[in-house]
Amino acid sequence: MKTRDVVIYTGKRFEVPQGIQRIDTQATHGWQLRYGGTKLFSDGVENARGASAALVQATRELLSRIARLPAPSLLQREPNENKTSDLPVGISGPIVRKRRGAKVYESSLSVLLPRFGMPSRRRSVYIGTENTYTTERYHLALEKCIALRDAAEKTYRRDATTAKRVGALQLQARQARRLVAK
Repeated sequence: MKTRDVVIYTGKRFEVPQGIQRIDTQATHGWQLRYGGTKLFSDGVENARGASAALVQATRELLSRIARLPAPSLLQREPNENKTSDLPVGISGPIVRKRRGAKVYESSLSVLLPRFGMPSRRRSVYIGTENTYTTERYHLALEKCIALRDAAEKTYRRDATTAKRVGALQLQARQARRLVAK
């Protein structure tokens, strides 16, 4: 899991995991957890927990949420405003082209298949030629594209959640090694 160094208003330095932000205003000082909702862990002047204890609590809650919640998805949910067709996200077309040496035009739909940690792949789903194109064949190709996209999104979410959980385990191991070293 990614971490970063944060220096708070007192000058104290902390290693803070991704998903936790520092809030220092006139009204409050604390660590805000931003994963599966938000929660503020105040430095707690009245009970003297301090920034270190608040960060420990925020990190514990972060690790707990990562263990039980799916990773947030960065995949686009709705089509762009500029999209001129009514096709779902990640699907475009029909694309009509004439291959070199061919005598007739052919059409296909294009579907973008996201992959976690890797570039997305683009697949072409054949509809038919200008002689065989029908509305039924178009709808069958569209159904295939939707199924391909849904399967790729499911795999993406699973892989993202697995990566988050592995990162959380690595963070726990680093923290345990630090505690033993002290």
